[in-house]
Amino acid sequence: MNGARQAAGQSPNDDFLRHRGLVVRLAYDLTGSWSDAEDIAQEAWVRWQRVADHGHIADPRAYLARIATNLALDSLRRRKDYPGEYLPEPIPTGPGADADLIAAEEIHLALALVLQSMSPLERAAFVLHEAFGFSHPEIAEILGREPAAVRQLVHRGRSHVQARRPRFDVDPVEVERVATAFRDAALGGDLDGLMAVLAENVVLVADGGGKASAAIRPILGADKVARFVLGIAARATEATTVEFAELNHHLAWIVRAADRADQVGWLGVDDGRVTSIHIVRNPDKLARLNPPWLGGHA
Repeated sequence: MNGARQAAGQSPNDDFLRHRGLVVRLAYDLTGSWSDAEDIAQEAWVRWQRVADHGHIADPRAYLARIATNLALDSLRRRKDYPGEYLPEPIPTGPGADADLIAAEEIHLALALVLQSMSPLERAAFVLHEAFGFSHPEIAEILGREPAAVRQLVHRGRSHVQARRPRFDVDPVEVERVATAFRDAALGGDLDGLMAVLAENVVLVADGGGKASAAIRPILGADKVARFVLGIAARATEATTVEFAELNHHLAWIVRAADRADQVGWLGVDDGRVTSIHIVRNPDKLARLNPPWLGGHA
């Protein structure tokens, strides 16, 4: 079988490379970590080679999806003691980004945040069905569940999306206007200016991963959030810079200290006010925003 495939110009390598993008995307969707996704892709390659060298695989795409899903679920089980909140790793989606990622609906910030709120099985079933078009019986085979159970998992995933999807679909011009006002007030130490752009019930969620200082629990309310933000901004030095970039298809700020990314933040905006703030400080999740990867392909 292998000889016939190679004579036709196909090989196990070709099959894997054809579907590597699916493996990485799926792993990122499930883990929220691009570094984990790349590790999973490497391990998937090793496992693929062990099997593909010994016989024909009828459906390489489904087989690789099963490998990636199982590896990602294993990764999530090992993460159970993650300190504080877990936010998706920022992915560049602006000019120069990978075309497949630009087209990937599920890495949009709003959906990526909701995915992290689902149970691992709900997340896997939802992504396999909604993002990659696998049927319920195919997903049942991948997850080792009955098709009826998979239908329930997908349904619950859809319910999560409908109920919890944050408001990140505001006019980009409006988001930039509010983000600029937010940045200027924070860097200027202007409490009144900051309060003017914050909704009364604003929520701030931060992710330091136990490796950088960050609020362990969400901070609620305009006054508490404003004072927290000003406390962070007060630590800026002459070497600190702030720039805007498109990450996960949403305007974000990147705070750099001596050219290294120290913080990424996104604002949820509704009716001209900031309703949510998500900040990533875990250095493992910011590595792709440092040279030489910044602006490169994902």
